[in-house]
Amino acid sequence: MNKSILILALFGALGLSACNKQPDVINVPAPPAATPVPGPAGAAGPQGATGSEGSTGSTGAAGSTGETGKSGDGTTVIVMPPASAPSSAPAN
Repeated sequence: MNKSILILALFGALGLSACNKQPDVINVPAPPAATPVPGPAGAAGPQGATGSEGSTGSTGAAGSTGETGKSGDGTTVIVMPPASAPSSAPAN
């Protein structure tokens, strides 16, 4: 009898402690935000008027004349014309 009361007390304590559980909290995600649906495209607007042509600028002033150069020291420089390229056409 002593053992049966002890066993019943243990089962009672286990049964009560099993029921004293805290509930699980489950966070429900919020629904996604609604995205707006674009409407149809509007009609094209009228073309603007052509702009007026600008005025012509004024002519600049003439520059001053340069100084006369110094005469040479007697050295002559001869500039040779470039050599003519050989003809690639076959001779007859």
